[in-house]
Amino acid sequence: MAKKVKTFIKLNIAAGEATAAPPVGPALGQHGLPIMDFVRAFNEKTQDQKGTILPAVITVYEDRTFSFIVKKPPVAELIKKATGLEKGAQTTGKITVGKLTRDQAKKIAEVKLPDLNTKDLDQAVKIVQGTARSMGVEITD
Repeated sequence: MAKKVKTFIKLNIAAGEATAAPPVGPALGQHGLPIMDFVRAFNEKTQDQKGTILPAVITVYEDRTFSFIVKKPPVAELIKKATGLEKGAQTTGKITVGKLTRDQAKKIAEVKLPDLNTKDLDQAVKIVQGTARSMGVEITD
């Protein structure tokens, strides 16, 4: 018999660096989950991507057990890595903080495609370019 799902928790956590401190501890604690079990499992699974922010979707079951999947880094994180930026512009539309080539946008789209709500690479590239623009990053050829 399948376990009954109680809820889903979505968190963005630094790979290989999860701790019981917020946001992980409080999010899991309110559902009575063993926090350190999750922290250990997450850190082991993401050790090879240490430091990168990764979204995790944790499925909480009624018997207080859990399972989780780790998704690809957010598009904004991939753009920051590709452009060497620490953060996006604080006033978008007024300041340009970096440049992203169409080739870089396409590579990011290919990496992120499984998590996006499209299977079309051209649409995925447009999603990446839109995120870049909202961060104050200019798209160049």
